[in-house]
Amino acid sequence: MKRLIFLTQSVDPRHPVLAATIPKIRALAERVDEVVVLAQSGRGEGLPPNVEVRTFGAGSQLGRGWRFERELARALPAGAVLAHMIPLYVLLAAPLVRPRGTPLLLWYTHWKASTTLRAAEKLATAVISVDRRSFPLSSAKVRAIGHGIDVNEFDCSAHDNHDGLHALVLGRYSPAKGIDTILRAVQQVNGAEVELHGAALNALEQGHRRELERHGIPLGDAVPRSELPELFARADLLVNNMEAGAPDKVVYEAAASCLPVLASNPVFDELFAGYPLAFDRESPESLAERLRWFTALSADERAEIGRTLRERVTRSHSVDTWAEGVLAAAS
Repeated sequence: MKRLIFLTQSVDPRHPVLAATIPKIRALAERVDEVVVLAQSGRGEGLPPNVEVRTFGAGSQLGRGWRFERELARALPAGAVLAHMIPLYVLLAAPLVRPRGTPLLLWYTHWKASTTLRAAEKLATAVISVDRRSFPLSSAKVRAIGHGIDVNEFDCSAHDNHDGLHALVLGRYSPAKGIDTILRAVQQVNGAEVELHGAALNALEQGHRRELERHGIPLGDAVPRSELPELFARADLLVNNMEAGAPDKVVYEAAASCLPVLASNPVFDELFAGYPLAFDRESPESLAERLRWFTALSADERAEIGRTLRERVTRSHSVDTWAEGVLAAAS
């Protein structure tokens, strides 16, 4: 493919959430002649020379829409157009892209089925997601291609040994993350402690963070992606309680570092196959039981789980398998 157009919100290695798009763009750039990134904000830092970043940010929604259409028209023709997580981009792009017969793809992994998403699903050539269950609509267009994890960012290093249990929780302070259940469970397990880091990007999340502070457990701010390997290395396991339908990327990132994971989302069933790493989302008691089970494991048993999870991420959820999946969906 000569040119691929990648539509996204931000291209910024320091962004607490969206920095993970950069390895995906690099992987695509290794497989096509040119990638043109249209982003509301960002820069080309950390991207190869065959990637061009064009921004469409403006002070108003109308201004952003106008600049989006202008930059997309300038970037066309292309072999394919990929909208990353924003269904609105499909709606905006379709009038320019679909008449050309150019594949218009939507990457989406979330539980929310909005009116905009329903319209985007009809206009997209194909929908790509981690798993068929990570797209909230029933659609024959959905192709499961795994999550795009840059496994090389995470070493399979030995994790710190603690007298008790050091659990790690990462992610935005959103009610959808189920953090309250995690904190209640940890408080039921002798010797267990939890370290939390995340962003509160809007009023809802800021209010929820204040509610979580009532547990009396320190709540850390978001950390740069460059610090994730250090956090993983000093933890015994990651705990994730994200609402079903949205498989958190951090689960696969932790697994890539050989850090065992406990999670409630059913979509991790293949990743967890053979190990009792799942718990009931609304039940602190269910999670507490899993934490006690994990505490009783030997260092060798924990290491075996970690190595197996990394192997599975490498096989099915790497950034390379993701990029190949994108190009296959565009063909």
